[in-house]
Amino acid sequence: MTNSETKNLEETWLEQLQENGCRLTSPRRAIVNILANSNQALEAVEIFDLSRTDHPQLGLVTVYRTLEMLENLALVQRVHQTEGCHLYLRAPQGHKHILVCKECHRTDYFSGDDLSELIEVTSQESGYQIEDHWLQFIGVCARCRKIVPADEDAN
Repeated sequence: MTNSETKNLEETWLEQLQENGCRLTSPRRAIVNILANSNQALEAVEIFDLSRTDHPQLGLVTVYRTLEMLENLALVQRVHQTEGCHLYLRAPQGHKHILVCKECHRTDYFSGDDLSELIEVTSQESGYQIEDHWLQFIGVCARCRKIVPADEDAN
């Protein structure tokens, strides 16, 4: 994501927060900046620590409230971990799923899942009217395994 794309993303998020009754304080702006610029999933405490560098008065409650608002607006997505802790990252554009490195928390998106048959069978067998799903894979990225995929060799 380029600097101008990130800046536009930040401005869009801040506008949406404000339109939904959220005050745009400088600590809240810092939280938005961190999330908009990150290519990895972050724990709430990591966001807190990064934000406190410039805003020592920031409270952890503000981070959680801001994350909740951003998630409710579908601007960030919660990433589930096997340990039960949640990470947060920018929500993808369109219907995509997440690849998460369990070592460095780098995230990538993928698409192309056709779960329609599974959803239909599960719906019929369970009686649920299934409205949505999420799918994420957890593993170790090529960088952490010290293997660079062929398409990254050119960079």
